[in-house]
Formats: sequence, structure tokens, C-alpha cells
Amino acid sequence: MTVSDRWLLPDGVEDILPPLAGQIESLRREIMDTCQRWGYQLVIPPLIEYLDSLFTGTGHDLALQTFKLTDQLTGRMMGVRADMTPQAARIDAHTLHQEGITRLCYAGHVLHARPQHMLTGRTPIQAGCELFGSASEEADLEVIRLMLETLRVAGVPGVHLDLAHVAVYQSLIEAADFDDDTEAAIFDAMARKSIPELDQLLGDCQPDTPGAYLRALARVSGGLDALQEARRVLAGAPASVLGALDQLRRIAERLRESHPELRLGFDFCELRGYNYHTGLVFAVYVPGHGDAAGKGGRYDAIGQDFGRARPATGFSLDVRALVALGHRAVRRRPAIWAPADPDPSLDAAVAGLRLTETVVRALPEDVSVNPGERGCDRIMVKRDGQWVVEQLEIR
Repeated sequence: MTVSDRWLLPDGVEDILPPLAGQIESLRREIMDTCQRWGYQLVIPPLIEYLDSLFTGTGHDLALQTFKLTDQLTGRMMGVRADMTPQAARIDAHTLHQEGITRLCYAGHVLHARPQHMLTGRTPIQAGCELFGSASEEADLEVIRLMLETLRVAGVPGVHLDLAHVAVYQSLIEAADFDDDTEAAIFDAMARKSIPELDQLLGDCQPDTPGAYLRALARVSGGLDALQEARRVLAGAPASVLGALDQLRRIAERLRESHPELRLGFDFCELRGYNYHTGLVFAVYVPGHGDAAGKGGRYDAIGQDFGRARPATGFSLDVRALVALGHRAVRRRPAIWAPADPDPSLDAAVAGLRLTETVVRALPEDVSVNPGERGCDRIMVKRDGQWVVEQLEIR
């Protein structure tokens, strides 16, 4: 290895430098403060866990994204977390074991084996909230509204919220009773919104059959009118499908009341997290940004895998992405420059100021440094035997 290679970082891994690091940390704190004001308790899960835990429930879909290593103490396989949701579910089901409603929030780095998209890195800073113990629509609404509030805090404008429900596709595909290969092909084509492939796979299905409903459903997307159109084309579908559509309508109506400026959309081909989501799913988008700025949904089955069946819903987002998307003004507090003087009274004065101010104490090597270049707008000087703070003259 050459000297120049030693400082190279792996692809998709990078340092976060000032001032971006300060902006990310400021937003992370504000998001966590917001979640805690809504009653969510902060948890800090470990960076690594045994694979059995990380891949439980929601974690199975994360197997390809998880870095794996051997625990030198036990010989068991461990993984670096790629998502903090299953960790929160484990904490609720096994560690806290509280009765009634549990609200948890978290923020920290996760590691992906490969970037999720070409323009993203492998070390996003994930923040999120999880609500355990309630299967009600009120819980779903609370989580969505809190997600929207975090986006407001981040200064992200013009958001568009997509709503979907996994029971629509799930009920139709189960009623159709296709063989495994056909079902896999339909799922793949539906997820990619490939209408020609779906026509080829489902074109022979008779009207008013689950296959015909799936084919029609793939053509339905858009605003509130799409929800009405889905209700029309699926009029003869199983009761579970119609119940899911009714729930989407009720959620949409409540969100329009609380967020009249919010743009709503419905995408019945949205199958993200199909293997672990059990009900309402949602994602919020920003114009000009292809990936979701925040996403989540209901995943009632995961608690059973940890030995305690609990309804659950939540959301997660990438704090760094929100910094790039938002128009949030971060106020940078100017600092005070203290000279390199061994005077004990200066030590005491600096200590007192640092209770409320940022003070940069000069070192002997700083004799030629311009304090303004170090973010300082004031300087400490000694007047009549006392250290006082004066405005720095700009040079």
C-alpha cells in the first residue's frame, strides 16, 4: 500500500466536515427534541448485534444490506445494523417489556453493504420513531403527522405524501392462488410498474377475478381521484381489499383536515417492505429528489418473532438527506478569541464565559492567526487589570 492509498476511504463512505457536520448534528438534535415533545422516549441501540436478532421480522429484507462479521468471543455471526427499526422492536418486546403504549425514537449511523441509489452513500444517519401497542388508525395518523412535523422542522418545502395499503395487493394475490413462479413474476412486474408485463401475465384472467383486479389496479395511481377509481374497479373484490381502501380514505380525510396544504397521492403498486408490512404504508417525496425523504408504515407481526406480539407502526428518514433538501437556517454562534496568556485571571474569565459562550483559547503557535478566520467576532483584552470582551476589528 502506498502512502497516498492510506487515506482513501471505501466507496460510499466519507468524512462529514464543518460546517455540514454542525448542520447535521443541529438538525439531529432538533428532530429528537421534537419527537420527545410528542412523548417518544430516546433509545440508543448498539451498532452491532447477532444476526438472529437483526434479521428477525423486518430484518429479513435487510440481509443483503448487512455487513457480517464473526464475534471473536463466541464465534457467532454478528452484523452491523443496516436499519434501526428491528432494534427498536427488540427493545420494546424484550428489553423494556412495558404494558400499554410504548413510543420510542432513535438517531444514529447505519451501514449499508451497497448504496441504495447511485447518488447515496453507505453510511446514512437514520432517525425515526416507532409506536408499539396500538392497532388503531389514530396511531397511524400520529406517526404520519410526526413525520410531517420533522420535515417542517428540517425546512423541507412542498412535500408530497404517498399512501398505500399492503392488504390490497396481498388479499388479491392470495385469492388468485397463482403458482410460486407466476406470483413472483407478478410481484416483480407490479413493483416496477411494468404494465406490458402485467398484461402478458394477467391478460387471460376473466373479468371480476383477482387476476383481473390486479391488472386493473396497476393502472390506478394519482390523487384522491385515484382512490375513488380504485374503489370503482375493485367493487367486487374481497372484503379485506375494500376495507383497506376505506381505511385509506379515512386517513386521507383526516390528513386533509390537519394539513390542508399537503399534496396526497395513492400508488397501489407500492410494494416496499411487502414481506414485513401488514397495513398502511406511506412515503413522502420532495420535487426534484427521486428517493423518499421519509417512509414508514405498519408492521404488526414483528413483535411475535421476539416472543411478544405487539401492533407497531413507525417511520424513518435520513438526517443528512434532510439537510440537503431543507431550507433551514442554522444560526452559527460567533465565538470569542482569548489570547495565549498564562494569566490565571484569564483562565477564570474564560471558564466563566464558556458557561454561555464559545471561547477559542489561543495557543503559542497562534501568534499570526486572524481570529476572524476561526469564527470569532469578539476578542478578550485586559483593561485596567480586568479581562473584558470587545468587538473584533475586521481586517
